[in-house]
Amino acid sequence: MGRQPSEDVLLGAPTRPRRSSSYTGIGLLLVVTVIFFGSLIHPASRCYHPAAQLYSHSSPKTVEDRVHKILSETPLIDGHNDFAIFIRYMYNNHIYQENFTEPFENGGLPMHVDLPRLREGLNGGAFWSVYTPCPANGTDWSDENYAPSVQLTYQQIDVMLRLQAAYPQDFSGIVDSSSAVEAFKGGKLISPLGVEGLHQIGNSVANLRHYYARGVRYSTLTHNCGNIFADAAIQEDPFGKATPYWNGVSPKGRELINEMNRLGMVVDLSHVSADTMRDVLGGEEDWAGSKAPIMFSHSSAYALCPHPRNVPDDVLQLVKQTNSIVMVNFSPDFISCIDTGNENGIPDFYPDNSTLSQVANHITYIGDLIGYDHVGLGSDFDGIASTPSGLDDVSKFPDLFAELLERGISDEDAAKIAGGNILRVWKDVEDVAANLQAAGEPILEDDLVNLRTEVFHGEL
Repeated sequence: MGRQPSEDVLLGAPTRPRRSSSYTGIGLLLVVTVIFFGSLIHPASRCYHPAAQLYSHSSPKTVEDRVHKILSETPLIDGHNDFAIFIRYMYNNHIYQENFTEPFENGGLPMHVDLPRLREGLNGGAFWSVYTPCPANGTDWSDENYAPSVQLTYQQIDVMLRLQAAYPQDFSGIVDSSSAVEAFKGGKLISPLGVEGLHQIGNSVANLRHYYARGVRYSTLTHNCGNIFADAAIQEDPFGKATPYWNGVSPKGRELINEMNRLGMVVDLSHVSADTMRDVLGGEEDWAGSKAPIMFSHSSAYALCPHPRNVPDDVLQLVKQTNSIVMVNFSPDFISCIDTGNENGIPDFYPDNSTLSQVANHITYIGDLIGYDHVGLGSDFDGIASTPSGLDDVSKFPDLFAELLERGISDEDAAKIAGGNILRVWKDVEDVAANLQAAGEPILEDDLVNLRTEVFHGEL
């Protein structure tokens, strides 16, 4: 991709001391001279440092230049990055020891994410998932079965907050949609968190509010297990398309979604069943569905890969009607598959189409069908065992945008895909919450076990 912006500019490293004004004038003259004569000697060379834009009075000429301009002006926000669970699996959440800090800071971490690759890929931020797996018995919805999931969720939130505090020049802290943009302008990675399944709240809306206070800005309704709120798309044991229990959203799920709307937490519909998608987006006879736009943080187009994890065309139309967004997943299983009639309802992976080009196909399919205001990127990096050819890690995002531009996607639409659309959805969700709170929308309270009997028996 040619030269990339300096690390100082991209991720807000401490600035070097200023030189005296006399040296500044000489330096400016030298910069102008080098740029001018360098362009004569090497007309095909590309200088991507933002300072070079000060001396350019024309629009970018090459695809690479256009990509750089887009991602320098609009934050590339990944809808789903699993770096936190990678840290848990590989380092037991120990982030201060050299075996983590050295490759994280200088490059060489296994899998898909480290600071040098984030810089190289012109990343503007991500919703960092604080994922915890479904319990081994995914059909046991008891508080006791979910207790370890809640504990691990707090640990995953903790490790991401500690990472942000350890690298304040690189990561934003807790942000809303407005302060996220300011963080990007300051050279920091926008860093909201995301919960991946309501098993992680342990049946308690109090936990959901605590998560929000600690920076969680979306919650997926299910992971690969249904719960008391909604049906999932797939199940893990036995692996296959999930058997529905609620045929969509449960009565408690309606209440919780309304509380998420009131709170300002984005409802995420990745991992849920198609009926759950339709309920939340389109409502039912006695329920209007979500009052705010929603997101699919990491899902792709069902028409191109008929996997239960993907979004059918009729649901895509509801996404458009509700001004919502689908953030296209990079997982090979969800971008390249063929329905061969398997009994478990899961299509076969088709390796030949596991490519950057096929990811672009999903993006353009959704964009052409419902408009480019409703598509983004949700890579699932560090949460997938393999990646499509050409999208090896977070450094390869510019190559994907180059592919989109070469297909005729406008710079304006590319900027929407990068981050403009998810920032709009995020802001809309906040606006709905502000209106609900101003109108006195009641706060949802947990249905708790009565403790009076235990108190009277002297057990407390």
